[in-house]
Amino acid sequence: MKKIFVPLAIVTGAMFVAAPIMIGMADYESTMLLVQKIFYFHFATWMAMTLAIAVCGVASLVYLFKASKVAEWYATSAAELVVVFSLFGLFSGSLWGRKAWGVWWQWDARVTMATMLCLIFLGYLIVRKYGGPGSEKLAAAMGIFGAATSPFVYKSVDWWRTIHPQTTVMRTLGDKWPGAWRLVIFCTFAFLFLTVLLLFARVHLEALRSKLDDMYLAAED
Repeated sequence: MKKIFVPLAIVTGAMFVAAPIMIGMADYESTMLLVQKIFYFHFATWMAMTLAIAVCGVASLVYLFKASKVAEWYATSAAELVVVFSLFGLFSGSLWGRKAWGVWWQWDARVTMATMLCLIFLGYLIVRKYGGPGSEKLAAAMGIFGAATSPFVYKSVDWWRTIHPQTTVMRTLGDKWPGAWRLVIFCTFAFLFLTVLLLFARVHLEALRSKLDDMYLAAED
């Protein structure tokens, strides 16, 4: 990973420089006009969060059954990214909702469940930080639970009455906004690359912290 970290960081940085320029040049949506452009980062943020959830869920499962220290590092690091990206998604969604719904916040099925999902992973971090001995396995169970809950957030708009656009809106995106899919994919990959970079940087920090703890223990002995 060390060999590709710097090139990937350069590519990701270039994509984040280009993305706002491309979004600024994109056509306005006929109804929401400028505010619709939030969508490009809003959707990409949720995809980045989804990747972090998957990593946290798998790593938590591995740690729960194999007690792998590396798996714990990945789970904890991914959980932090889930909280960061979910908060970003909720905030950008509220900006969009103010224009689309007329209010900053709506207890819509997807919005409510996304908030609960964020709280689950925030609880993961709190348990991991302050839970004391044995909290690692409890936190891992919470990570698995959060990962198992995430599909319900995605399907909530199809299962319950909601004012949030249904999942079918993605299939008709190109009809409403010509060329929008290419920009959505570009922004999504930019955020996915950023997620990978942050994840590996955070795991590396955990590895260094573990080595430092081992050095302290060796010095005490």
